Amino acid sequence: MNPPDEIERAVEAALFAAEAPMTAEELSRHLGGADVAPALEALAAHYAGRGIELVMRGMSWHFQTAPDLAHLLRREREDVRRLSRAATEALAIIAYHEPVSRAEIEAIRGVQTAKGTLDVLMEAGWIKVAGRREGPGRPTIYATTPAFLAHFGLESRRDLPGIEELRAAGLLDPLEAVFAGEQDVEADVESGGEPDETNEA
Repeated sequence: MNPPDEIERAVEAALFAAEAPMTAEELSRHLGGADVAPALEALAAHYAGRGIELVMRGMSWHFQTAPDLAHLLRREREDVRRLSRAATEALAIIAYHEPVSRAEIEAIRGVQTAKGTLDVLMEAGWIKVAGRREGPGRPTIYATTPAFLAHFGLESRRDLPGIEELRAAGLLDPLEAVFAGEQDVEADVESGGEPDETNEA
């Protein structure tokens, strides 16, 4: 086995000490313009299958512990932060439709989205402000981050589950039931009937 060259060692050290994932371009600038692509490929191959792996998520590289060893790293006491239903829905909408504005998120969800909902996702590092939409009011638009991809083990947004996969897992059933109910109500209204409000709170 050939010993690693100086660039490979430098890339390894830089990634190990980095506070956040780094792109190949950032690594190259950090190392004075060196060609880091061969070093990244060599390091990824070297760490493949080990307890620590070098992976690329959203064009950025970072070290992570092997997913199959996660059970060994759990602490006895964990502070688990669970997302609210509103935050989960907003995150899914942003992931599949980014970049989107708050108004577009609300249009898809059918209800208003509290500012705190998006703040929670931004504090988690999973979404970011991606600019402003060209149009009336120039609303802020949001997109996912490399941290989102890393947390959910995705190399890119192309790895998100497709519609058929979501339906097979039963995740679309509640939504489709809601949409079907709305269509029934619309049909009743168009035919001259009134929607049934006996079950409203």
